[in-house]
Amino acid sequence: MTTNLETILLQAPAGGGTIQLVFLIGMIVVMYFFMIRPQAKRAKEQKKFAASIEPGEKIVTTAGIHGTIRRSNEDGTLQIEVSANTYLTIDRTAVSMEMTNAYRKKQNAPAAAEAKK
Repeated sequence: MTTNLETILLQAPAGGGTIQLVFLIGMIVVMYFFMIRPQAKRAKEQKKFAASIEPGEKIVTTAGIHGTIRRSNEDGTLQIEVSANTYLTIDRTAVSMEMTNAYRKKQNAPAAAEAKK
């Protein structure tokens, strides 16, 4: 002998499974396009930037150290000059693309303003 409550609890829910599945798939698609894909794109751009830097360029590392590349070593490191006769050896991946581009833009802004005059 079962009560009405037990009968209600034992019955399967009617037709809500497909909506939940569509909602879950939609969340995964949104996460991919708004989080995973842009992050992979930035990582690819950073890797391309790190491979393209050459001696003589002014850079900023991820730690905020400003310097000029003096030598590119075969083991993937760079020798940078941070002040007169002061050199640091850093990994090529330690160069920040965003901070370096912002630094270069800041350095070129006064020259561009002066050229307009």
